[in-house]
Formats: sequence, structure tokens, C-alpha cells
Amino acid sequence: MSIRPDYNALDDEDFRRQVRTFFEAEYPPELRYILRRTRWPEMKTWWDRLHAQGWVAPNWPVEWGGMGLAAGKMLIYLDEMERHGVARTPDQGITHIGPIIIRYGTEQQKRHYLPRTLSGEYIWCQGYSEPNAGSDLASLQSTAVLDGDHLVINGQKIWTSVADCATHTYVVVRTDKTAAKKQLGISLIIVDLKTLGITIRPIRNIAGHASFCQVFFDNVRVPRENLVGKINDGWTVAKALLSFEHLVIGSPRRPQYALRRIELIARARGMFSDQGFVDRYIALKLELEDLNSLFVRFVEQVKRGETLAPDVSMLKIWNMDTWQRLTDLLVEIGAEEGVLDGIREFSGAEADILQCFYYARPGTIYGGSNEIQRNIMSRYVLKLPLSS
Repeated sequence: MSIRPDYNALDDEDFRRQVRTFFEAEYPPELRYILRRTRWPEMKTWWDRLHAQGWVAPNWPVEWGGMGLAAGKMLIYLDEMERHGVARTPDQGITHIGPIIIRYGTEQQKRHYLPRTLSGEYIWCQGYSEPNAGSDLASLQSTAVLDGDHLVINGQKIWTSVADCATHTYVVVRTDKTAAKKQLGISLIIVDLKTLGITIRPIRNIAGHASFCQVFFDNVRVPRENLVGKINDGWTVAKALLSFEHLVIGSPRRPQYALRRIELIARARGMFSDQGFVDRYIALKLELEDLNSLFVRFVEQVKRGETLAPDVSMLKIWNMDTWQRLTDLLVEIGAEEGVLDGIREFSGAEADILQCFYYARPGTIYGGSNEIQRNIMSRYVLKLPLSS
């Protein structure tokens, strides 16, 4: 087995140069600056190049095939992805369930799932939200019943991103209906999507892309060994995964993209001589700088092996609110071009304004609505009393 370089030992500028050179040389030019969720077939070639380089999982420990990047290096990596317009791959296995298996999985689960996730043999989607349990995930109704060495799953999941091109999902289900609290009696289970009894139906979003799916489970039999963590203790695992999700969702990458489109169009239209525009632009840019500092803080916690506390909800709230305000400004300065679909040209600068705007709209809803996140902050961070 080849020895992986210690990227954290590199000078920041040397590391940045390495990453930039690789992205510019290897990333397919036709896939730059894609705003929608990409599909596995179109991203497979890029994934294979990342895997050959050992760069699929920058956030994983080196012993499990990751780059083991410290927070500062991770931010450089993400920054260079954004600068070059590297699209997000179907990466739930890398950003979500992979770290959970590393933390809570059995040795057998680690040996089986982690290398296959790195190679792209297994592509993952998340089975969390349900029609009546989205932001309030603990209200989920899907069930799993023990039957010998198997768990039998029944229920429905919704808003499951790219489920139609995934091979596996990780679902939270109720395994004890008699639990005193709704957060108890929940388990997290890995499911092969080829298992008999699973039906997947795509959902088309406002931008016209089928990036979400409904997933139905009808007496789906899953080996008990696919349980992650202890039975009926899945809320602990799910909360850890949601913390990882809030970290990923809270990445300043998307609002940074919107800010750079604003800068391109504003320069093309000579708007930096307009003091009113400059005031709004600077205020939003400072918001984004503060968001980036907060993101760094939480990344540092994860790299130290610390569990993210409820205050990580602040990251999701801030990121999505800022993203929406940036895309509002983007549409405004785009004028008549800002409400037309597709890539528009502004004196040599190009931007797909409407797609940017569309994809920012649900940002305050998915991953737990911002209203729910504010309630979490109020109750568990600020310790404010519940209203009567």
C-alpha cells in the first residue's frame, strides 16, 4: 500500500498550488459551475480521478483512505473547488454516512462499506425526511420490526436527493413504538436499494430538475447486521449525522459562488460607482466573511474529534439566510436578464442568475427549517423558557 503524503505538513500556499494545479488539469471543463445536484453517471469519471489521486474523502482520517486534512487545509481545498467551479458529486457517503460508520460502525461495517464508498462502488442517499416528519424528524412513522436475524422495514421517505442513482441508503426508522419520548425507540439502518420491496419515484423541483425522490419500503427485509449503533439508540447516531449535515450545509461555498457572480455582473455593468449598491455589496461580503470564520470554528471542532453541539444550528441559519439575500441582489442587478432562464452574458461575464435564485429558495427549509433551528438555539443554547 502506498504511503499517503502528509498534506498538513505542507505550507498553505504549496498545498493550494497543488490542489489548484490538479483541479485545473483534471476536472472536466464541461462540468464547471453546475448549480444543480449532479448525477452519478456524469460525475463518475471525475470521481475515478479523485480516487486515483486519493482525494475523494478530504475529511476522512488517513487510516480509512482519507486525506486527513486539518481545518485550514480543508478550507483551502473547498475554496479551490469553488474557485474552479468544481460541482458537488453524489457525496452523501463521504460527507455523511462515512464519518458515522467510522465513529459508530462495527469493524465489519467499516471494512465493508468504507472502501466501497471511496471507490464509488457504493453511492448513498439519506432516508430521513418523511411526508409528516421533515424538520421534526423525531415524529417519523416508518418502522422496522425484528424478525429473527432481519429487520423488516415499512414506510415512506421523501425529498431523498439522487436516490434514483444511488446503490444504498441509510434510514432512520421507529423500532419501539412504546418509548416514553419520541426521540427514543429510533434506529439507523443501512439498506441496499436493490432489496425487494423498495420503490423509488423522482420528484421534479422548481428549476425543472428531478433531484429529489420519494422512496417507499414495503416489507423490506434487511440483515440485522446493517444496524448502525445499538437498536433503539439511533437518535444519538442520527443527531451526530445531522450535525455533520449542518456543517456541510453551512459551508460558505454556495453563497461565495453567488457573491462572485454579483462581482462579475457589477463590474460588467459599472455598478461599483453606485454607492447604494456598494453599501449592500460590502454588508453582504462582511456577512460572508463572518460566516466563513464561524464555519472554520466548527470544522476545527470536528477535526479535534469533538461532537458538534446544538449551536451548529447557527451555521445553517446564517448560511441559508445570507445565500438568499445574495441571490436576491443577484436577480436585482441582473435586471431583465435576471429573470430569464439559462446562462446570460453581461459584457463578457456569464452567469445563470435564475438557477442561483431557485436553488437558494428551499435552503431555509431543507436540513431542518431555519425556524426549527432557531427553536433549537433558543432552547438548548440560549436556555430560554418555552412559551406557554
